[in-house]
Amino acid sequence: MGSLARPTPSMPDRSQAVPPALDWRRVVHLLHVSRALDALEEKTLVPEKKVLYQFSARGHDLAQIILGLGLTEPHDAACGYYRSRPMLLSLGVEIEDALGSSMARAGGYSDGRDIGVVFNYPNPGGASALPMCGGVGAQYTPTVGWAQAIEYHRTVLKDERYARSIGVVLGGEASVATNGFWSALTIATTQKLPVLFYIEDNGYGISVPSGFQTPGADIAANLASFRGLHVLSGDGTHPVTAATLIQQAQAHVRDRNGPCLLRLTVPRLQGHSFQDTQTYKSAATVEAEWARDPLPKLHAFLVPALMPQSEWDALAAAAKAAVEAAREAAEQRPVAEPETVLRYVFSEDATQVMGGLRGAGQAPLATGAAPRPEGARINMVTAIRRTLEHELAVNPRVLLFGEDIGPKGGVHAVTLGLQDKFGDKRVFDTSLSEEGIVGRAVGMAMAGLMPVPEIQFRKYADPAAEQINDCGTLRWRTHNHFAAPMVLRMPVGFFKCGDPWHSQTNEVQFVHSPGWKVVVPSNAEDAVGLLRSALRGDDPVMFLEHRAMLDAAWARRPYPGDDYAIPFGRAKVTMAGEQLTIVTWGAMVERCEEAARASGHSVEVIDLRTLMPWDSAAVLASVSRTHRCLIVHEDLRTGGFGAEIAAVVADQAFMELDAPVARLTMPDVPSPHNPVLLNHVVPSVERIRARIAELVEF
Repeated sequence: MGSLARPTPSMPDRSQAVPPALDWRRVVHLLHVSRALDALEEKTLVPEKKVLYQFSARGHDLAQIILGLGLTEPHDAACGYYRSRPMLLSLGVEIEDALGSSMARAGGYSDGRDIGVVFNYPNPGGASALPMCGGVGAQYTPTVGWAQAIEYHRTVLKDERYARSIGVVLGGEASVATNGFWSALTIATTQKLPVLFYIEDNGYGISVPSGFQTPGADIAANLASFRGLHVLSGDGTHPVTAATLIQQAQAHVRDRNGPCLLRLTVPRLQGHSFQDTQTYKSAATVEAEWARDPLPKLHAFLVPALMPQSEWDALAAAAKAAVEAAREAAEQRPVAEPETVLRYVFSEDATQVMGGLRGAGQAPLATGAAPRPEGARINMVTAIRRTLEHELAVNPRVLLFGEDIGPKGGVHAVTLGLQDKFGDKRVFDTSLSEEGIVGRAVGMAMAGLMPVPEIQFRKYADPAAEQINDCGTLRWRTHNHFAAPMVLRMPVGFFKCGDPWHSQTNEVQFVHSPGWKVVVPSNAEDAVGLLRSALRGDDPVMFLEHRAMLDAAWARRPYPGDDYAIPFGRAKVTMAGEQLTIVTWGAMVERCEEAARASGHSVEVIDLRTLMPWDSAAVLASVSRTHRCLIVHEDLRTGGFGAEIAAVVADQAFMELDAPVARLTMPDVPSPHNPVLLNHVVPSVERIRARIAELVEF
């Protein structure tokens, strides 16, 4: 059961004979640094338009600094939000980097690519700050993923360096209303993970009072009986109270007692952002908030009991001088060279500082380019399962998870028997939250694992859209500081029948998510080669498994060997021809081949196999020979990926065309359930054959 501890808010500042063990001089210095940075931005840099987004941390700062100073293990990690700069400073981030990042200059958190308050801090020698996200609540599930990776390193990989490591996630009281918070809370408590939920309650989500976010405006009271969660609450402006509660919370998690939620009440002494005038607050409310300013409380606690006034003044002066020196250095930093903004969407020769197998110093396993067929033809389900089984066996950092993938073996039986062989630490079921599935995979990947999450059906990925987008941009927006390589498996498309919930393809949405590689195998051999490349690669990969092909006779191939891998962006000509090029992928490859044979014409069929990257060179070379192009796909016509292919062909091979570039797709309707209705809208062999005839005879 949960527990709730509430220190009395009226506890006098110097009532403790023995104050909590802490470097209070460091606290004073950092608190003055934080205040000086806020003042510099508000009074100078924002008016001069040198800082475009500014979020003051006044009021939140004291407790955050104490929190950060308690993160002392080399594999500790914290993920904050836009008001978390004091914590970042306490982890050791240079003032010049913090300020230069706010000014969007070269270097710093992102080389000017991201908002300065959206920070990251890879610190292989100490506690790291995981890349925060721009969306409220998006920080929670990656942090519990990091915490689960701590347990994996400790219990599966037997690395005792993780024995007392923890994950810490910071959020305001408004963020406790988000899906990410509740998903992370469920994961952390059901798995007893070493994670601290640190909630800074200032009473407002921008202008909305916290009573709109949680009943009674007190998440700690509401979670007091939440099973498996230790709950603490108190005044985050009181030095002794804040330090005592933070140390208790961190000790609880470090001692393997499970997760803890610590709610500290703090005042937000400025607006939500610089532009926020706080007109929604009464004068009395603002006055009451300033009366709770932790800076004078810290002064009253320390001076003269623990230091003389002269030392306090010297620390304040040194902090102000350090900020001024950092300002001069930050202003000398240039803007990044514009052409460099195109780098690090995907992995390059320069290895990321943290994340993935490469970031953990693991050399990739070798692969072979030529298939070595073994035995009888197998279906795609068996091919994928056998590949996953082999990679689990040869790489202890691979782990599989998702809804029903454990004892049941997945709703499509792809993971059947793998939990029995590799155990429930490496192949395990999850709670029913796609945000939690993908978000925790991000945290695991940043911790040096290779997660293979599964989403049961394409439509079910929609609740995870924020985590999918954030994962894809992770490398780019941190300027190669962090990466989160993973293989996200997902069945797509129709199977015997259709419906709007289980039969969607919509692969173009993932193609339009920068940083993701998108794979759509049409047969068992390609599934093996593409999956192995994904599992041994250094980028997040969307692995789309078409439901109709998982057990289709046409898609069966002999197993191509344990080292076989297919490079991404390399299409395959499955039928050679001279009169027309058909470009397709997934379940449509079989239909296009059948239509081509039935047409009586010489037709070349190209299976793209990967949509990001896609093999435009192979398509253009083929069209230059056949002078005609037909694109066939199952996704909707408007905005489908076929439109991109058509645009490239028209742009780069227009003078080679003897007929207009044509597309045959689903109409712009959801997938219907009745098979008769489904067959009316999905491109059929007969309709493909008819389009071939029209184009050849044009």
